[in-house]
Amino acid sequence: MKPKFYITTAIAYASRKPHIGNTYEVIMTDAVARYKRMMGYDVYFLTGTDEHGEKIEMLAGDTGITPQAYVDNVAGEIKKLWDLMNASYDQFIRTTNDNHVKVVQHLFKKFYDQGDIYKSEYEGWYCVPCESFFTETQAKEGGICPDCGAKMSRKKEEAYYFRMSAYQDRLLDYIESHPDFIEPESRKKEMINNFIKPGLQDLCVSRTSFTWGIPVTFDDKHVVYVWLDALTNYITALGYDVDEKGELYTKYWPADVHMIGKDITRFHTIYWPIFLMAMGEPLPKKVFCHPWFMFGNDKMSKSKGNVLYADQLVEKFGVDGVRHYCLAEMPYGSDGNITIENLIKRYNTDLANNLGNLVNRTVTMTKKYFGGVIPAPTAPEALDEELVSCAKETWDGVTAAMDTYHIADAVETLFGLFSRANKYIDETAPWVLAKDDSKKERLGTVMYNLLEMIRLGACLAAPFMPATSDAIFAQLGTENREYQWGGLCAGSAVGEPTVLFARIDEKKMMEEIEAEQKENAKASAAANAALKVTDEPAITIEPIAPEITFDTFMQNDLRCARVLECEAVPKSDKLLKLQLDLGNETRQVVSGIAKCYKPEDLIGKKVIVVANLAPAKLRGVESCGMILAGGDGNAIKVVFLPDDMPVGTKIH
Repeated sequence: MKPKFYITTAIAYASRKPHIGNTYEVIMTDAVARYKRMMGYDVYFLTGTDEHGEKIEMLAGDTGITPQAYVDNVAGEIKKLWDLMNASYDQFIRTTNDNHVKVVQHLFKKFYDQGDIYKSEYEGWYCVPCESFFTETQAKEGGICPDCGAKMSRKKEEAYYFRMSAYQDRLLDYIESHPDFIEPESRKKEMINNFIKPGLQDLCVSRTSFTWGIPVTFDDKHVVYVWLDALTNYITALGYDVDEKGELYTKYWPADVHMIGKDITRFHTIYWPIFLMAMGEPLPKKVFCHPWFMFGNDKMSKSKGNVLYADQLVEKFGVDGVRHYCLAEMPYGSDGNITIENLIKRYNTDLANNLGNLVNRTVTMTKKYFGGVIPAPTAPEALDEELVSCAKETWDGVTAAMDTYHIADAVETLFGLFSRANKYIDETAPWVLAKDDSKKERLGTVMYNLLEMIRLGACLAAPFMPATSDAIFAQLGTENREYQWGGLCAGSAVGEPTVLFARIDEKKMMEEIEAEQKENAKASAAANAALKVTDEPAITIEPIAPEITFDTFMQNDLRCARVLECEAVPKSDKLLKLQLDLGNETRQVVSGIAKCYKPEDLIGKKVIVVANLAPAKLRGVESCGMILAGGDGNAIKVVFLPDDMPVGTKIH
């Protein structure tokens, strides 16, 4: 009987189309699932969508459709994207599924009956993007969300709470006695030191201020609130219910690993285990908290205009080109980096030059020198043993890395095999051997070794680039996917050589992208014109200042800052004194905007400050910087930044 392996992604929130950072998770999870199948496991791979909550209710209202219609559209788009990326999931669960709704209602009642849930009242800060409540001590000054940086609102409403505090000691004991439960280690330490040991707060598990959620059966004013609903998908998908265990649940639970983003570690390693303890069910064996993809040095955000989407990248780099970049570029425990320039470089270096060129020229030489028939390795030399050793070391390295979720290391090890094969071509020079009939057997041995190295590489590439792996096997004319040297059958014919990855002209692609961006800008301007956005006040356009160099401009250090305090400067009708939070310090800045803004208009807002401007005194008040604004006199407009931009962010 095959050993079982149950693996899940976090279910995607059905509020919008996922960007490439969100899509990475399903690519990574798919690579692990495919690897485990390759290793002989009976794998069950679950993914899906989280479809309830206030945010979705608001978005649906803005769109003029029902919440159900809204999530139907978004869930369909997410599933289509997962399919595009060749995700081999076994089930795509939606939290609006009737079975899931029924089980969540049963669980809520069970927890209430056994005293784990009680009714109380909530008053405090609430973040809509995070769908989370925060205490006064957790919220940043001015009601700023400590997780995403958005401006929060005050909420007061009746709510049911789960007694997290009752399970605190039991959870801590479990985590400390199961050292591999939370990975990487840094996430485990964060949960223990920042959340568990300081004391767990009881968790709000119902809401009355919106209706788009699973109704509480015994109190129809309430709907079940996000995490008790969303997290239970991992067992409802397997047919679990309070009074019965489904066949899939009996077979696959507990989960072998939950793959999640680092931002939801707390929910999966504190709330979810406690829910399971309250159910009397086993805990998952591991929660693996992967890092994020950053765009350059910034977090991806629509408001910053730096969001990349997988389907758009696929148009330029292909499915496996995108999969390869994501898997190769995300470190085990620190954030990865993604830009178009880096995508092009990785694509050309790894896929076009290393792998693609190796396969194409090897199959082409087999056609040219042996009529497409795979020769027998009848004239081995000592050099060939290095290839056999390399193949064994590659297997050991890839499997060790995949077993510990060091996926980028596994990919790097695999591509080391392809690099060794390319080096072997340079060492043996088949084109030189082909000129000497007495070297025919040696040439045949060299070609066999190259084809066999490619076959073994294709075996290991299957979890990472499944379509490319299949294409390589087709060119080799074999379906033998057993990773053992000598598996290629001499005397059989190779297929037709085809280009797996055509080299990308970086300059040309960047010019095309720039042209696309200009067209998008034109379309946006045309749309604004169609809406008659023409009521801007007439101004006198000042001449453009003399040119400066890029290096000169980069001497300006522009930072995102939040206005903590603001007051008028005594004896001045033009100046305001602002106290700014730059993340690592508080800075006083004086600005001549008093005729256009009242102090209360600015408190809590995020602005751009020239952080390295030499201090100056205005009306005797020291100003350590300058905030950016446009206009003059009575028509000054401060440049405000989005609420979700973290303070201290460098502005480029």
